[in-house]
Amino acid sequence: MFPGFIFATGIENSIPTIQNGRVRMDEMEKCGHYAYWRKDFELVRELGVRALRYGAPLHRTWIGPAKYDWSFADEAFEELRRLNIVAIADLCHFGVPDWIGNFQNPDFPAQFAQYARAFAERYPWMQVYTPVNEMQICALFSALYGWWNEQMTTDRAFVTALKHIVKANILAMRAIVQVRPDALFVQSESSEYFHPENPAAISMAEHRNARRFLSLDLNYGRRVDSEMYEYLLDNGMTREEYHFFLNNNLKHHCIMGNDYYVTNEHHVSADGLAHASGEVFGYAVITHQYYNRYRLPVMHTETNSMQGPQGDEAVRWLRKEWANVLRVRNNGVPVVGFTWYSLIDQVDWDIDLRENRGTVNPLGLFDLERNIRPVGAAYRALIRDWAEVLPTQSICLRVPIVLPQETECADMYPLPRLPGEAGGAATAAPPNAE
Repeated sequence: MFPGFIFATGIENSIPTIQNGRVRMDEMEKCGHYAYWRKDFELVRELGVRALRYGAPLHRTWIGPAKYDWSFADEAFEELRRLNIVAIADLCHFGVPDWIGNFQNPDFPAQFAQYARAFAERYPWMQVYTPVNEMQICALFSALYGWWNEQMTTDRAFVTALKHIVKANILAMRAIVQVRPDALFVQSESSEYFHPENPAAISMAEHRNARRFLSLDLNYGRRVDSEMYEYLLDNGMTREEYHFFLNNNLKHHCIMGNDYYVTNEHHVSADGLAHASGEVFGYAVITHQYYNRYRLPVMHTETNSMQGPQGDEAVRWLRKEWANVLRVRNNGVPVVGFTWYSLIDQVDWDIDLRENRGTVNPLGLFDLERNIRPVGAAYRALIRDWAEVLPTQSICLRVPIVLPQETECADMYPLPRLPGEAGGAATAAPPNAE
């Protein structure tokens, strides 16, 4: 069984398209993961991390309806299993394969559920999933802000993308549970707040503060408020579609993952435009808002900060976020995990992947040369200091995660032997899910 509190990191696998689909922003490629994936997994172990947010590159793996190329995924997930690292499988991260098109495609939810089932059947030792990452942000950036994928800018396009994305997430969870009944789902979602700059902006801020909950309300089958109900119906959601969300949730299998960065809070002006406010309330206050709404276990699934000229900027942010996690937990919220995202530096996230500039963002625990950053050393020390304390204080908060090598299918899928071990290097091929 997983040893208590979940300290995690992640390998960024965003794949949105820009320039009307002509350019794919593949973060795994931009950050060198395809070349250095074995080294990256070794770095995870070096930190003392036992859980990794990680996904196969969807556009390279899901090559057509019920057609898959598992070549990279087979090697990568088998290595994670050998290392006994729990992978939180990140199946869809901001983009879809070219043959799907974009999130306006009504066929996406059912097709994606088929992919999720095939994935679960191929890797039966996998238990923890994030089927669709940051559903709200994906819909906003793709269909309301016009930055990614369909690059549309209307409320109707946003509602269309959102209902397809959340339905895909729900159908994928249901498909995975059919294969792995003890599956757990971590909804990594951005936790936001909008502050009015003046009285004339109050109504606009209130609208955005209601809209920020839509993806999780639909995913968890919670009735939206009256303004949001009218907003959804006015922009193309039918009553039947709305009732699908009310009646098909798997909330009892879920952990509410919430992401918080210094950019997650916003000021709203009288003209309805929003701009970054910096940290005003902070993670603790906003997490209480989300927990009070959904009453689910919480995992802090993403945070980071750039290493600046002093060298300790990211370290200070790590310490601040960890203090917020402890504050929330001590106040009675069942916080079960924390994540610095990501393992290695990212590329072009300073402009939200809107342009292909190749700018390296020093956000990782390691740089792109795979050298540890000060925040990486600080996170390693934090894990070492706190890993034994938190489970002792709160054994009832342990998440029932089975380590990959302890799963019931371990005898059916024996691990490849390490070089030099007796008996050679025999391997067992996983079943073909096609």
